[in-house]
Amino acid sequence: MPTPRPYWNPYLAGIGLGLTLVLSYLVLGAGLGASGGISRIAAATAHVVAPAAVEGNPYLGAWFADGNPLHYYLVFMLVGTLLGGFVSAAAAGRTAPGVERGPRASRTLRLLLALGGGVVVGIGSRLAMGCTSGQALSGGALLQTGAFVFTGATFAAAFVVAPLVRKEWR
Repeated sequence: MPTPRPYWNPYLAGIGLGLTLVLSYLVLGAGLGASGGISRIAAATAHVVAPAAVEGNPYLGAWFADGNPLHYYLVFMLVGTLLGGFVSAAAAGRTAPGVERGPRASRTLRLLLALGGGVVVGIGSRLAMGCTSGQALSGGALLQTGAFVFTGATFAAAFVVAPLVRKEWR
């Protein structure tokens, strides 16, 4: 296995992300986000199992009115992000499988914490009408008050929760 290349300079990566956001607004007329794509994939999956229930749902049903809910730009952006991330990791030699964890955390605990955190963030992103990229990045670029409240609340919550899980990484 080759030695992994170093991570990008965070300032250059931030400039690249900002340019991507500008390009998104110019080409699509909308910003970046991931939770909208994940929600539509989940709705399409649930539709296979229980189509009447999904179409009758006031939140999800509207996505099926125009046909396939997967024909949405955020679904394609999500797939492109996953593929691009994999290609980037492969090019940098960072695709070795493994579970990163602290010395006191078992793999099972680490995976359960990651799953639990993902579920909480997923529910929160739907309640907030957008994920961190949609709210903080795209909303912040438009100077939306809600984006700044969301970003502040995210950092505040991280400061409160970090001491509770820090012991797992020591």
